[in-house]
Amino acid sequence: MRMHPDEAHIDTGLVRRLVAGQFPEWAALPVEPVPSSGTDNAMYRLGDDLSVRLPRIPGAADDVEREQRWLPRLAPHLPVTVPSLVTRGVPAEGYPHPWAVYRWLPGANPVTADDELAEELAAFVHALRKVPAADAPAASRGVPLAARDAETRAALARSADLVDTAALTRIWDEALRLPARDGPPTWLHGDLTPGNVLVRDGRLSAVIDWSCAGVGDPTVDLEVAWNLLPAPAREVYRAALAADEVTWLRGRAWALSIAIIQLPYYLETNPALAANSRHVLAAVLAD
Repeated sequence: MRMHPDEAHIDTGLVRRLVAGQFPEWAALPVEPVPSSGTDNAMYRLGDDLSVRLPRIPGAADDVEREQRWLPRLAPHLPVTVPSLVTRGVPAEGYPHPWAVYRWLPGANPVTADDELAEELAAFVHALRKVPAADAPAASRGVPLAARDAETRAALARSADLVDTAALTRIWDEALRLPARDGPPTWLHGDLTPGNVLVRDGRLSAVIDWSCAGVGDPTVDLEVAWNLLPAPAREVYRAALAADEVTWLRGRAWALSIAIIQLPYYLETNPALAANSRHVLAAVLAD
């Protein structure tokens, strides 16, 4: 099911044709879709060791190019594995966007999380924030909360029959009155969600989908405290990052904003993401 009005048609047959036409040495490898709650890119496994990533929409094509440029520079600084580009493909077979082949990263998205995973996520965020930011691109989500006000309120209005929008609006209003972050911009991931985290034997092994990454206010990376971590582990994550009360409340508002925008938009087309959005909003209200 398509999730966006301008989404390209992508299926297994298309991926096979693209690979065979541009990389014939891999033409005999099996192609399998990868179940994912991702919204901007489609993922397919190619044989045992490779994956194919295809942007669904024009904007995602630009994001992938950014990811391909900057991930090799970030990787040496990080305590986890990140996607490694093998080669690029070009538009063909009626598919309009550049696409890419990556190394396959083993692991699974976490279903539950414990204190140790919270500490590992905090160590990843801490390391990312320390990466030199000179000449780095601006992050789309590294902005003040006020920059998301109109979009967040529009989503709240669309969600009146889905969640307690009156209570969520009060939390959002209070967050907009918080002091802005005082400090230099740093690197941030920007989309730290269960679907972009890989674990092996319960331990953090990789972080994927860096299309939102860049430099700005890193508060958005606190969102994982509400979209993945249960309440006790949430406090472990907060302590490991030494987040003060104002920073923590801004992070909660980021989680609210992202979830409420996603919920009505993906309610029918991406049930897994909509379910996680409901989970986030319930956790925000319970806080």
